[in-house]
Amino acid sequence: MDKPNPQDDGSWIGDAKDEMTGIAKEGMAHPSTKPVLAGAAIGALAGGLLPIVTWPVGLAAGAIYALHNRIKK
Repeated sequence: MDKPNPQDDGSWIGDAKDEMTGIAKEGMAHPSTKPVLAGAAIGALAGGLLPIVTWPVGLAAGAIYALHNRIKK
C-alpha cells in the first residue's frame, strides 16, 4: 500500500485487492495478517460447531469478515 494504484477507484474491491497483495508479499509482518488469520480461525471453529455450515465455509466467512473490518472506512 506504499504506492497508490492509478487504476483504483477507491472501491472496497480495490482496497481488498491492495490489502491481500500486501498480506501475500509481507506475510506475518503485514499488520492485517494476524487479524485476518484470527477471524478465519474463529469462523472455522464456528463452522465446525454449527450443523448446517461446514468449517471451510466458516473459515472463508471469518477471513472475509475480518478483512472487511480491517479495510472499511
